[in-house]
Amino acid sequence: MTISEIRDILKQETVEKTVLEEIMADERKGVRQLVDAYIRRLNRESAERFRVEDMYEPESSFYKKGLEYVAGIDEVGRGPLAGPVTVAAVILKPHFFIAGLNDSKKVAPRRREEIAKKIHETAVDISIVSLSPEEIDMRNIYAATMEAMYRAVRNLKIQPQAVIVDAMPLHFPVPSLSLVHGDAKSASVAAASIVAKVHRDHLMDEYDKVYPGYGFSQNKGYGTAEHIEAIRTLGITPIHRKSFEPVKSMVNGTYL
Repeated sequence: MTISEIRDILKQETVEKTVLEEIMADERKGVRQLVDAYIRRLNRESAERFRVEDMYEPESSFYKKGLEYVAGIDEVGRGPLAGPVTVAAVILKPHFFIAGLNDSKKVAPRRREEIAKKIHETAVDISIVSLSPEEIDMRNIYAATMEAMYRAVRNLKIQPQAVIVDAMPLHFPVPSLSLVHGDAKSASVAAASIVAKVHRDHLMDEYDKVYPGYGFSQNKGYGTAEHIEAIRTLGITPIHRKSFEPVKSMVNGTYL
């Protein structure tokens, strides 16, 4: 085999045992370098599998009791001055491996898109709920987030047998677990975190087209200096939260 052929073979996810043995016995320097790189890749992939499997520890406490459908719930968008609060509920297949699965804040945007696509393709069920700025202003952000979480669970086509939520005291007719930093500790909550983040980011990208000049595709509605200056210059849009400062003071005419 040529070194180019060996390079292509070692890029594959699986390599036949006999072929790999032949490559491993090849003493050419270029082949040795390819083999070393291949082994490093396998080690990285193995470490990633162990990391993701560790994230199934909360789910496993339910799996061991015969509860297969465990929903993870997480939200995104509690802090912005504009746009909805978005909640996702996700039921993953038990111990299903998704490379890169993690708290959405720890995953780069392009990688989040890839992981969200994988979750949508493989999850047992997914539900996404967004509550509008009007509902947030009417209820307050904490109550709106809780309501969105309850709706997300109710909207699942497959009702969960257990629920894991990221640090919110919710009550369900099934066993539930509230985890501080659950999006970094639970596979299903991490999946919900990523799905919710990607969904809301897409919404804010669309709002950026409807309301240009506020930078919604970059700031996602958060109160950056540029965003606040745009509000001063362009005014308040229908997607701004009028109960949030400094928007509230701007509406009341008391903002300095």
